Amino acid sequence: AAGGKLLVVPVDGSHWLSMREVLDVLKQKGHEIVVISPEVTLQIKPSESYELKLYPVPLTQEEMEGNL
Repeated sequence: AAGGKLLVVPVDGSHWLSMREVLDVLKQKGHEIVVISPEVTLQIKPSESYELKLYPVPLTQEEMEGNL
């Protein structure tokens, strides 16, 4: 099977941890993956398995961590 293109808009937290493993496998099978994420996140970080595109939000990393 040929690899395809995949756009991912994840939810931060445990959903992302499970999805990240799936994305690693899809990358190994030849898929091109783009992940779109807010610039302030808990666990969504850059990886060699996908291209990460960030968008601005009206919250700083410190404010988010302070709210937790």
